[in-house]
Amino acid sequence: MSGFKIIKAGILSLVQDKGRFGFAHIGLTSSGVMDEYAYLWANKLLENDKNTNVLELCFPGLEIKAQENTYISITGADFSFEINGDYKKPWQTYKINKGDTLAFKKSINGQRAYFCVKGGFVLEKEFNSNATTIKENIGGLKGRALKKDDFLEFASSNFNIKQKVKKEYIPKYENTLELRVLLTYQENEFNKEEKDKFFSSTFEVSNEGNRMGIKLNGEKIIPNISGIISEGIAYGSIQIPISGQPIILLKDRQTIGGYAKIATVFDIDCFKLSQAKVGTKITFNEIDIEEAQKVLKDFYNSF
Repeated sequence: MSGFKIIKAGILSLVQDKGRFGFAHIGLTSSGVMDEYAYLWANKLLENDKNTNVLELCFPGLEIKAQENTYISITGADFSFEINGDYKKPWQTYKINKGDTLAFKKSINGQRAYFCVKGGFVLEKEFNSNATTIKENIGGLKGRALKKDDFLEFASSNFNIKQKVKKEYIPKYENTLELRVLLTYQENEFNKEEKDKFFSSTFEVSNEGNRMGIKLNGEKIIPNISGIISEGIAYGSIQIPISGQPIILLKDRQTIGGYAKIATVFDIDCFKLSQAKVGTKITFNEIDIEEAQKVLKDFYNSF
């Protein structure tokens, strides 16, 4: 059978695609890849469909063995990817031969790496997606992270082309990040001094973060209310809990919540945030909705 045998699973190696949509009313979150920029490039390099599934690696440690010839692409974080012990740069394609051992050894930069195979992995979809949601136990391989001796099947392919992303399109994962935000309809629950503090302060990515969201440390932002009636939560929403420390909600966020939201991070900048390590300095800058819509449209049209 064509596929990869998992020799070492690493930590939190997940099958993901763009996510599942239209099920928030039953409490099912969208999930999907955290860094859509790296994900879309991974599939574009192999001329895959835009929603083809991939492996998202949050840590190095994955080691797999090819059971058939194929082509792959690697994008996102540099986790010192090796083929048969030889280091290979990310953001390009590689030919894989039957018997090759592929491994991600150590973190060099970034927080999430993407491993894509020509045609994707052969997996049944749940709720129209292969995205793994561990807390719901659905998607991917039985709703869980990879483990030793798992097998990821792929279809054989005659694809034969070598491609790489031009240097100017490869992001630099730096220790400072400016996030564009749109103020929410709840902005009036924060007085001017608190909003000024939000935009003038520098926050840090804390060690309290996962696929649900990332908590920031910094100046306390205090709303005029202690809570709201629970309501739907958009991707990138910035909740302000009782602690006053902002929490940016991401792909595995809960579908409803009861804290006031001062703003929402622009989608594209959420992708950048997903590559930020603990200690990364964060500042916020307002963007108007017309500009955001144009930039987002241009982003997806570029793929």
